[in-house]
Amino acid sequence: MKDIIAFKFGNQLIDTQSATDEISKNGEAIFFDNSPEALEVIRHSAAHLMAQAIKELYPDAKFFVGPVVEEGFYYDFKTSTKIGEEDLKAIEKKMAQLAKKGYSIEKYTISKDEAVSKFSGDELKQLVLSNIPSDEVSIYRQGEFEDLCRGPHLPNTKYLKFVKLTKIAGAYLGGDENSEMLTRIYGVAFATKEALKEHLHMLEEAEKRDHRKIGNQMGLFFFDDKVGAGLPIWLPAGGRLRAKLESYLFKAHRKRGYQPVRGPELLKSDLWKLSGHYQNYGENIYFTSIDEQEYGIKPMNCLGHIKIFQHSLHSYRDLPLKFFEYGVVHRHEKSGVLHGLFRVREFTQDDAHIFCREDQIKSEVIEVLNFVDTIMKIFDFEYSLEISTRPEKYIGSDEIWETATQSLKEALLENGIQFDIDEGGGAFYGPKIDIKIRDSIGRKWQCGTIQVDFNLPERFDITYIDEENKRVRPVMIHRAILGSFERFIGILTEHYAGEFPFFLAPTQIVIIPIKEGHQPYAQELAKKLVDMEVDVEIYDQNESLNKRIRTAEKSRVPMIVVLGDREVENRTIALRDRRERTKSNITEKEFLELIKEKLDEVEF
Repeated sequence: MKDIIAFKFGNQLIDTQSATDEISKNGEAIFFDNSPEALEVIRHSAAHLMAQAIKELYPDAKFFVGPVVEEGFYYDFKTSTKIGEEDLKAIEKKMAQLAKKGYSIEKYTISKDEAVSKFSGDELKQLVLSNIPSDEVSIYRQGEFEDLCRGPHLPNTKYLKFVKLTKIAGAYLGGDENSEMLTRIYGVAFATKEALKEHLHMLEEAEKRDHRKIGNQMGLFFFDDKVGAGLPIWLPAGGRLRAKLESYLFKAHRKRGYQPVRGPELLKSDLWKLSGHYQNYGENIYFTSIDEQEYGIKPMNCLGHIKIFQHSLHSYRDLPLKFFEYGVVHRHEKSGVLHGLFRVREFTQDDAHIFCREDQIKSEVIEVLNFVDTIMKIFDFEYSLEISTRPEKYIGSDEIWETATQSLKEALLENGIQFDIDEGGGAFYGPKIDIKIRDSIGRKWQCGTIQVDFNLPERFDITYIDEENKRVRPVMIHRAILGSFERFIGILTEHYAGEFPFFLAPTQIVIIPIKEGHQPYAQELAKKLVDMEVDVEIYDQNESLNKRIRTAEKSRVPMIVVLGDREVENRTIALRDRRERTKSNITEKEFLELIKEKLDEVEF
């Protein structure tokens, strides 16, 4: 039987070192395996093992924090020795030696004052202690290494056999750009060799599929320090890809009764104060002054849509009223977290707001989820749903939060839809359903969201007229399906490794005339394709046929058309379908009909 390494009691993971008799008897046992709960315990201990190894190799090392994160674990530390990628193997080797010794991982508790005295020569530990609100702190010890930690941890280091350090990076102390730079080492750990091997294979695949590298190869987008960090610039190929995605989604919204609107990108700070964004989200907003009046550059689109709703008088018969906008927003992200298209400072949301009656919440949420399902199936994404509940910083009464959260749960339960709970992960103005997609190599991504909001309608005093001619407060549902075009295109690029489906590819067809005399037919064919709204390029460079074909293949173009004497004479097409891995010779008519079928087979 597998060893018990911890217990789940309520929503809390408690290790065997901390478990009381009641927890041991009534808690859910967590066994040593690759379940999410077990991996959290394993990786927490792997972080401490790494810190122990670093301390033995670099005795002057001082440690800040070493949390478990979605991709594994990391530790932030500093030492006078410069550590690089080439040193990770030596740290791994030392970790394996320490694990083999089978140190018991022990826990003891002391007062905060004692801890301050104990770590008096360590400024990083003093900073950690200053952020701990309680009067007592727990310390975990293995061999001669010990560190402040609330756990949970494994009972013994002998469990840590399958650990791999993945990368090294710099990290500002506490994420503050004005503080000193620490060294951060990332790693992963699993219960079995097979799980580690599978994960490392996924990391290799992820490196090959890196959207920044593929985006450069395909000429989709770039960043320029002279323009500013986190501000993507779209090249023609990327612009074409993005325009296709926007166009398909626009038609899908109109089909489902959404009305296109547009709000300003700059709004007076008074509005952001009224909404609560100023107080609860202000650190993420860029502010400026015009005529001695403060304005905020919008980090989201909801206030513009509220003002649009307020502009007219609405009856209960008008509801649900659905506004959507491809809204450009700006958020003040720290430099250290910027990452290609995944985390930027300017992005465009596929944003919508549904104003409805309270009795329409469930049906509207389900309709949005059906919309989500359609989109995810088109791109071959599996996905799961998670309800995120009230965070620490929030506006509105507990009663309103309970009503909003319950309405989301009921909408899913009544329709037999499975979901997880993320306690405390909601927006400050309401609970939400997060849509988490799984890509072709098994990674999970947070994309769309559905949020039920009773608070902003209250703050902005928006109403509709009910059957009895009384003013009633509507409910506001915030929703985005892709999340943002930037992030979603980054995910799609890695999901397909740049081999986008035909309907979405930035260049769908390349025509290669073998000789100069074949160019008129190439141009005639290209014109017909352009009239069908197909993106086509003619490769007529003064290069060999094979080189032009290789160039097209490297550009990941779905279809390559080669035209020679026979094709010109017979009005035929020598077609290479790179997605289907086939070659064929068909008539021009058959070819154009095939392209029409390809375009029509996608239904948003």
